[in-house]
Amino acid sequence: MPNINLHTGRRDLSIIALMYDTGARVQEIADLQVADIRVKAPATIRLTGKGNKTRLIPLMPQTMSIMKQYMIDYGLFHGENATNPLFFNKRSKKLTRAGLSYILNKYVDQAKAANQGLFPEKMSAHVLRHSKAMHLLQGGVNLIYIRDFLGHSSVTTTEIYARSNPEIKRKAIEEASPRVLPKEKFSAKEKEDLCEWLKTII
Repeated sequence: MPNINLHTGRRDLSIIALMYDTGARVQEIADLQVADIRVKAPATIRLTGKGNKTRLIPLMPQTMSIMKQYMIDYGLFHGENATNPLFFNKRSKKLTRAGLSYILNKYVDQAKAANQGLFPEKMSAHVLRHSKAMHLLQGGVNLIYIRDFLGHSSVTTTEIYARSNPEIKRKAIEEASPRVLPKEKFSAKEKEDLCEWLKTII
């Protein structure tokens, strides 16, 4: 939805792309400084989470491409800007949690007007964080890695995502079943004959 022909639109697209790609908390995005982003491959971003703990998150090439254009627009490559906020308002003050939420919700409202059925009733940065975690799980990424990616202090917190997804449970059961279930005693021909017999009595 952001108008990428405008500097502000490219900034807003950068914010939304970064929110999803990093699975960051909204405050972690608000606290980012220019020095926290590594532009050279492999591109990473340093997030500072709860308890002042930092973690390095890899960035997808598509996200980095968006971020590079934004940084060029606002002249954020110079060394003297290292401690400046990565995202800021018209007064050059860092965007607050409320400001970031406003930007996200502005585009959510526009997108809902175009297609209401694609969006949940309530949308927030945390929904993007949740979506990223679920997509990592569905992609087969280990829970320990997802814990570190999201900045959880315990894997127990991360397990909530696994428990809330029936597809993840189904895959886990399928993987365990060969070790639990006995080997089948019927040949393919015997199973076919049994199916034909069952059809006669149903």
